[in-house]
Amino acid sequence: MPSADPDRDDAVTAEHAPPNQTAPASPIAPGGWVTAWLRRASVPVFSAFAIAAAFSTYFSMYGFRKPFAVGTFAGEVDVLGVVLDYKILLILAQVVGYCGSKFAGIKVVSEMSAARRGLGILALIAVAEVALLFFALTPRPYNAVWLFVNGLPLGMVWGLVFGFLEGRRVSEVLGVGLSASYIVASGFVKSVGRWLMDAGVSERWMPFAAGLLFVGPIIVSVWALAQLPPPSAEDAQLRTVRAPMNGRERSSFFLAYAPGLSLLTILYMLLTAYRDFRDNFAREIWDALGYGETPSVLTTAEVPIALGVLAALAFLMTIRDNRRALLAIHGIMFGGTVLIGLSTWGFRAGLIGPVAWMIAVGLGLYLAYVPYGCMLFDRLIAAVGFVGTAGFMIYVTDAFGYLGSVLVLLYKNFGQANLSWMAFFTNFSYLTSIACSIAMGLSFLYFTRLQRPTPMGSV
Repeated sequence: MPSADPDRDDAVTAEHAPPNQTAPASPIAPGGWVTAWLRRASVPVFSAFAIAAAFSTYFSMYGFRKPFAVGTFAGEVDVLGVVLDYKILLILAQVVGYCGSKFAGIKVVSEMSAARRGLGILALIAVAEVALLFFALTPRPYNAVWLFVNGLPLGMVWGLVFGFLEGRRVSEVLGVGLSASYIVASGFVKSVGRWLMDAGVSERWMPFAAGLLFVGPIIVSVWALAQLPPPSAEDAQLRTVRAPMNGRERSSFFLAYAPGLSLLTILYMLLTAYRDFRDNFAREIWDALGYGETPSVLTTAEVPIALGVLAALAFLMTIRDNRRALLAIHGIMFGGTVLIGLSTWGFRAGLIGPVAWMIAVGLGLYLAYVPYGCMLFDRLIAAVGFVGTAGFMIYVTDAFGYLGSVLVLLYKNFGQANLSWMAFFTNFSYLTSIACSIAMGLSFLYFTRLQRPTPMGSV
């Protein structure tokens, strides 16, 4: 399907020039010998470089976002006459900022050119770290404002990083490598935060100190990411040309597949809220399970989850036909949502232990969650042949997903304040499993109507 705007043809051609033509240069490092080397490199070498750059960029971003969640931030605060749990207030502030960032990203990420992505990422990170400095300097509860500012830029980083990877015949490989970063990064940076507090850094200064540790790694990682040459002519032929989308094109794409995309958005709202709760209150949940004195479990429990998700998604990369791959992705995601419910029942029945349960619900969660950011919409665009960018739908679902997270936190604070974190998480697991399984089944039935199978080509 051609672009909805014929005037964009020249821009699309420039963005996806063949390998033997000059690519748009990155302001961070104009196309030099590294870019030229990558253009000539074999697929495995190119993929390894791209995955390392993208993984380390997004992994490092978590150092500016999640360390604060390992703090207890105990007590209640009065905000304009409303009494809130202090930690819930801080999480709400950051999530609201992050949610706003996702809505802004629908426009910013889908319209940003490749040449500006690298500097864009570093500018967003700089704003986030400065916000953490002011968080430490401002007394509670007013410092919550700075966590809102911290979240506001960080929500756009994923789309900018993924923009370097999409539209290639190896996009699935690259996307899966990128997705593995946030499965393990959140636990790792919280372990770093716990280590800093054990070393004497206060809860208020710990997030800023943790961010400083990741400044160097993210600069190097973004520089490496900016060296990637644009997708080749062969990539464009196999996976559909990718280009920025204006407002009319975004509306045209959504309206063409509104029922299925709406189901996927609602589904993602629940998955994001569930993932965010599990992530932000991981310390409280593990404490309730008897692992309060084992901070390393925050990281070690996520490793088998990452390996399991990578193994499942590796299977999807063997499917060459884009339409069949889209339906297979639905099958994997459905299996993940069912696993959340079954493992929770098994834990409550005494059939599995607490560690096995946390790993199982994490695996089920990420089997359903990860494809949104790396495979689902990339394959969907390729299957229907629409000239655009997967970043648009990634940010539509992300924006509404974090809105769902805000609603859950408000419900916990005002509707279930006396319910323990553990009991709330258990009930939430059942709800997520049942509702998401139903929505995923309906989405599968809708997308079986697609009639344009397109080969992916060899990976």
